[in-house]
Amino acid sequence: MLMRLPRLLIVSLCLGLLGLGFFAAPRVGHAQGQVSPYTVIVPVKDTSEAQRDEAFGVALSQVMVRVAGGQDLRSKAGYADALKNAPGMVQQYHYQRGSPAQGGINLQVIFDQGAVQRAVSQMGVASNSASKPPVLLLVRDQDGSVLTRDALGALAQTAATRGYSVVLADPSKVADTPTVSNADPEELVTLARQYKTGLILLGQLRSNTADWNLVSGGPQQRWTSNAADNMALLSDAGNALADRLGKQLNVIGAGNIDGKVWVSDVRSAMDYANLLAALRADPMVHQVVTLSAQGDGMLLGVKAGLPMTSLAANLTADGRLLQADAHSGADISLRWVH
Repeated sequence: MLMRLPRLLIVSLCLGLLGLGFFAAPRVGHAQGQVSPYTVIVPVKDTSEAQRDEAFGVALSQVMVRVAGGQDLRSKAGYADALKNAPGMVQQYHYQRGSPAQGGINLQVIFDQGAVQRAVSQMGVASNSASKPPVLLLVRDQDGSVLTRDALGALAQTAATRGYSVVLADPSKVADTPTVSNADPEELVTLARQYKTGLILLGQLRSNTADWNLVSGGPQQRWTSNAADNMALLSDAGNALADRLGKQLNVIGAGNIDGKVWVSDVRSAMDYANLLAALRADPMVHQVVTLSAQGDGMLLGVKAGLPMTSLAANLTADGRLLQADAHSGADISLRWVH
């Protein structure tokens, strides 16, 4: 006896007549506080032209690593020439005082996005800068207050050097939770929806120690770090999150793998169309077909270039999908975020 399919599946069949009209609208702009991958701050000894040009080269080397998704480009043909041409790729720059602990002078450099991407492309490396969503930073001081851009500079800069852009939580819009020890799933869904990312780093600073909780599409990874001061704690956290996300997101493709994906919380025809658009936009998803529907959930057949667990990590990173409780008959279970 055939199962009576709910209205969502009927609606999904009707969508075929509507072409691309329901596909997800492009995102407009960046979330407030996001650190651009094309912006770098480097220390300089003085404001001479020689020091400035040298700093441009150092800054460009960091930006190219970000654009290449963390790859080491030093052995690539054209790398040395790109560094020599760094001044020609600079969009704007200005000097600023170093932090009280650091002292000295810093040079902030903003590179032209198109010029950098062309330089990386000429080395035979595909640009990865747009494929990685930013990491939302929600780090609290000892008194529970949410740290701002200036306080989190070392963390943001270290993460950026490793190829990850960040976006900072707005202190005026964050309540007492979530915290490292109290990360309610529904609050995390709200943050993912607000900041358009499923990658969230929760932190709690203490005296010479810090607790961390990296949320990546639902699963949580917790650790504690110790260091001599807050700057070292934050730099260590930037490296730690890059290491963890690198293992999770930088998985090499494994050909065509068949799997079944359950997606819940699909409440309307618009949700269904946007879900398919999101899946088909991922280069690791080669084919998607709808197998069945039940309540607000859909069972999809997928051909992918990654193992299903790696695909789940890949799909949930941008905050439109989050991992959910296991569903019978599905290799991975996800939840659609409205």
